[in-house]
Order: sequence, then structure tokens, then C-alpha cells
Amino acid sequence: MRNPIAVCVTAFYLLGTQAWAVESEAAEAAKGASAETAAANRAVLKQLPPDTPEDQEAARRGLVAAFEGVIKSADGKPVWNSHAYDFLQQDKVPDTVNPSLWRMARLNTNAGLYQVAEGLYQVRGMDLANMTIIEGQDGLIIIDPLFVTETAKASLELYYQHRPRKPVVAVIYSHSHVDHFGGVRGVVDEDDVKAGKVRIYAPDGFMEHAISENVLAGTAMFRRGTYQGGSTLPRGARAQVDAGLGKGAPVGGTISLIAPTDLIVQPVESHEIAGVQVEFQLTPGTEAPAEMNLYLPQLKALCMSENAVMMMHNILTPRGAEVRDAKAWSKFLDDSLVRYGDRTEVMFAQHSWPTWGAEAVRTLLADQRDMYAFINDRTLHLLNQGLTPREIADAIKRLPGNLDRKWYTRGYYGTLSFNTRAVYQRYLGFYDGNPANLDPLPPTESGRNYVEALGGADKVLQLMRTAMQRGDYRWAVELGNHLVFAEPDNQAARQAQADAMEQLGYRSESATWRNMYLTGAQELRQGPPTQAGKANADLIRAATPAMFMDLLAVRLDSDKAQGHDMTLDWTFDDLKQSFALTLRNGVLTYRENSRHAKPDVSVTMSKAVLDRISLRETDFPTAIKQGDIKLEGDAARFKALLGMLGSFAPNFNIVTP
Repeated sequence: MRNPIAVCVTAFYLLGTQAWAVESEAAEAAKGASAETAAANRAVLKQLPPDTPEDQEAARRGLVAAFEGVIKSADGKPVWNSHAYDFLQQDKVPDTVNPSLWRMARLNTNAGLYQVAEGLYQVRGMDLANMTIIEGQDGLIIIDPLFVTETAKASLELYYQHRPRKPVVAVIYSHSHVDHFGGVRGVVDEDDVKAGKVRIYAPDGFMEHAISENVLAGTAMFRRGTYQGGSTLPRGARAQVDAGLGKGAPVGGTISLIAPTDLIVQPVESHEIAGVQVEFQLTPGTEAPAEMNLYLPQLKALCMSENAVMMMHNILTPRGAEVRDAKAWSKFLDDSLVRYGDRTEVMFAQHSWPTWGAEAVRTLLADQRDMYAFINDRTLHLLNQGLTPREIADAIKRLPGNLDRKWYTRGYYGTLSFNTRAVYQRYLGFYDGNPANLDPLPPTESGRNYVEALGGADKVLQLMRTAMQRGDYRWAVELGNHLVFAEPDNQAARQAQADAMEQLGYRSESATWRNMYLTGAQELRQGPPTQAGKANADLIRAATPAMFMDLLAVRLDSDKAQGHDMTLDWTFDDLKQSFALTLRNGVLTYRENSRHAKPDVSVTMSKAVLDRISLRETDFPTAIKQGDIKLEGDAARFKALLGMLGSFAPNFNIVTP
């Protein structure tokens, strides 16, 4: 990144990957399953529900046209490649994949255009999420136009190859996660939205949450997201096989965003769109802060957004986010069951495949309601007995009653271990109550002390290898983490830690856990990725000036700012919006729609100029020189403030110091 004066916004830069590579150094470095891992995976088969054909039939039901191919970007690079997962066609489960995850990974390879009901279609397996198409009287209604414009455009074109070419007259964003809105410019033109030819519906708070999630903690979230999705891993039986909710995220595509024209603000409200009755049910605080379900009474079809998919979801995503409310999630599922259970003949979601039949729909909703309620209530039960997060995670091994024998409650994406700790965090925070953990040593210092106490690096390596020989990879990884942080250049330690993480990945039923373990192993062997990020214009333009001010405060290096107190008025003349900034004690605060009586310096510019700077099309010095930014008062103060801003490295270390 260039100096802070040149670039002020970094959180909107998304990491590129080489995820679709079939062969790579990582694939060559990956090792096979140990005898202990192979035995552990075989033992899983005895614990699974009967593998009946219902899911396979449901995942293929209504197929109009299969998709097998590659979707490319404008520069000819693959964005989506279904052939990357051809290895999943074999029936025999490799020793390097948990058999339950292998089953889900194969189900998620079903791709193409599917009819869900009369006039209701889904495109599945051409992106991480599903795109749903409702045929209205005078045009199409699209629910969730996928992650990137390339896959959205290809999905709509596949639909048009087999159905009448009606125009898109409405788009519905079911919730505020990027894989459900990022491809919008692939299916509609913003000029048509501005002209009123296309309406865009979204839940209340959509824009705030769609942008804010990618701003203040955006750099860290995207970096951690590469672990969760396994986006830098090759595809294969020793690497990434799935992402749980789908095969994975598209690579290098174009993320876009067009602001909604209509917000759903009431708990339940109905609209007629293109002759189709749509009843919206807001579900805030569930899978996303802004989310809603939809009911189509004419079709007796219920869309559960991402609130009821064919697996256990995350109460807290490993990539990082606000902790979700498992109790509220359970309650909204019950509300849907009560409101729509007796009126629904097919239920579909924006991931996975539909459920047909009223009784099957009611059972799934009730089961997932019970699952999230159990996660919430059982965690509270145990924490009130004094158990710590790690003790609770170890104590809750499985779901109660018949829930443990249902495929759609298994932890392919979220896990009991992670979700119970998330509930603990929601109610009590990260601290477990033990004063010994009030002020723990940082990992590097702690690692050095542990290595010394255990008798040195060679002794720790010996202990690791002994643990691995008996199949105790969790203990090996715990030991290895101390050693790697104590001696990050110790190649034997890094290799041993990678080997141990790899075996844990091979055993994981959760696609996200597998991806995180295997990405950690890859980076221990090769180091973190070196690719640069790229700016996302729509997200930058959609960010409010207040969000920019929040990010400015986050980027301020308080050590550099000490002793440089100042007051500054910042005005966006095109928006008629002003901010009174105060730098004091190394802390930057602001008041919106306010001015100082006598500021040290005043800055006047347009939001459009700020967007150009954020997109790296210009920089502050150039904009000032050209007169696009006007400074009054002590201009040196403003330039000094910009010089106090830190930069965020998008590829920071995770498994090493």
C-alpha cells in the first residue's frame, strides 16, 4: 500500500486467490492420512444416520438443465470452475476426508437450473449461494443475485436458455451478506433501477450492515475468511472439498451493489410484485443482523433465506462477525413454523436444496428450532454451573434426542464446539472467570516459556511426534503452537505442526474446520499468500461519510498522534454534510452535522472525490493541488493527520508470529 496520505480507505480491498488451481505446491506438499486418521474416519461411518436416498433425490429434483463448465471474467480468467470438483465423482471415500463431509461435498456438486414449483426456479451450484427466480406477470423477480456479477449473469443466461426471456423487474436481497447481493449488476442495470423499471427490496438496516461488516474490521475479516473458505487451497481430496454451504466463493469476480429502493420495516408486511404476492417476515439478529424470510401464498412456497439450511449454521463465524442470537434464531424459526407451517408445500433457502411436503417442512423447521434453542439453553445451563467455554465445548458432544440422527443438523458449516463457545461469549464475554486467565502472556512469550519449561525445542518436537504417533493430534497442535511461536524459523517445528494440523483437517466433518486446518498447514509450509487486494467500487461508494470517519479513527496510530491535538472541520459540500473532528490524547472523535467555533483547519471536498481517493484513482496531495479539496486555516495540521494513519496488511500472519 502507498503512504497514508495517498490512500485512506483499506477495508474495502478484497483478497484475490488462485483457488481453482488443480496442481500447486500446496497439493504436492500435502501428505496422506495417517493410520490413526484413516481409522478415525472409518469409525465415523458407524455414528452417522442411515444414508437414505432422500437427500440425493431432493438435490436433483426438478433439474431443467445441468451446469458443467467454467465461468470466466472479462479478462478470460476462471471465476467458477465446476470441473475443479470432478474428483468427487468417485464413490469410495478417501481416507483424507471425513465420510460425512464427503457425502455433503458430493451433494453440493449438483449444479444447474432447477424447477422448485410452478413459476419458481433456482440456479444452484454456480456460486456459493443460490439464485432464486420467480416468474411474475410482466417480468422476473430475483431473490439474491449471488456473489459476483459473472456468476449471476451466467445463471440468468442459463435460465433464459430454457424459459421465456422476460425482463427482470424486481430484485430481493434476503440479507446483508455479500454472497446474496454482490452479483446484482449481472442481472439488472442501475439506470433501470433509477428509472423505476426495477425495484430492489431489502430488510431494514440492509445498507448499514452490508457496508459496516466490511469496514472497521474488514481487513482482518477477509484474511480470516481465506482460512474459513479454504480459498487459497487447491481443490482435491487432500485439500478443499467444500465450504459447507456450497462449493466455495467465486474467485476474482466482480462484486457489486445497488442500493435498495424499498425497505421492509414492519415485522411482517405484504407486497404485490409483478402480480406475485410476497409476504416478508423480518428476522433481525439471526443469521445476519438484517435478514428476512419470504412466503409466496399463490405458490404455497416458503423461502427461509439462510435461517434454515441443510446443516447446522454458525452462531459466530470463524472469519469473525457479531455473535448471533441463538435464542432469537430459534424463536423466529418457530414463528415461521406457526405462521406458514400449515400453508407450505415446498420450502427453499438461499443455500442447499428445497424440502417438499408439508409434514417434512414442519419437521425440519421444528428440528432446527430445537437445535438452536438447545445450543443456547444448554450452554447457559452449564455456564451457570461454572463451566468454562472450553469445558462446555468438550461436554456437549452431540445434539439431544432424534436431532443427532438428522442429516440437516450436522455441523458441516457451524459446529457444536464453536457455537457453544459463541453463546458463552454472547452472555459472558471471552473471559472464563479464572483469574489465571485475566492477563495471559502473548503467544510468543508464552511459547518461549513453555518450550524452556518442557526442556527445549528438541524435547517439544519429540513430545509432538509421540503424540502424533498415538493419534493425539489436538495435543500435538497445542504443543506445536507454543514451539512455532517461540521459534518461528524452526523449520522442523513448522513441518511437524503442519503435519498435525493436516490430520485434524482430514478428520473434520465441518468444511470450515477442515479448510482452516489445511490452510494453516499450507501457510506453515509455504508462508502466507502474497497477492494484492483490489478495490470494490460499489462498496466504497455506498459507504457513508460517517463510516469513513469511523475508519479514520481506527486507522489512527495513537502513538504518533500524541502531542498533536487539533480541531478540524470536514465538510462534504455535495452532501451538505459536516463533521467536527477532535484529535485529543491521541484519540480521534467526531460529531456529525456539527462545526467547531474556531477549527485549526477546515477541509471541504465532495464524497465523489473521497471515493476516487479510496479507489486509488487519485490521492490527497493531487486532489489538493488540483483544487478538488479546499483547505482553510493551518493546512499542515491536516497533512500531519494523514501522516498519522497506519496501514493494514491484508496478509498478516495467523499460524506464526
